[in-house]
Amino acid sequence: MKFAPLAALMLMAGIATPALADGHTETTDAATDAATDTAAATINTPIEMLMANDAAKAVVLAHLPGIDEHPAYGQFKGMSLVELQPWSQGMITDEVIEKITADLAELG
Repeated sequence: MKFAPLAALMLMAGIATPALADGHTETTDAATDAATDTAAATINTPIEMLMANDAAKAVVLAHLPGIDEHPAYGQFKGMSLVELQPWSQGMITDEVIEKITADLAELG
């Protein structure tokens, strides 16, 4: 599955995260701790936090290979998979969301 069209779509839609506005991201200690806790990983967790957890990252990449290498990753990494789904041009389907949800639940 390739995510190349996502970058253009996001730019046309004007999607930007607060991190893009000032050029950096700020993560609280609590959010960082939650990202490292596998039980806390859900489809509503920001993608960058899922990628920071080895087990959660493996789950996401099993269903969405290459999402962490997408050219627009820096623009959407602060979004959850649920937030990104409408902008994925059908690549993040309800079925993919259900599978990732189930697999993440098994980790906890």
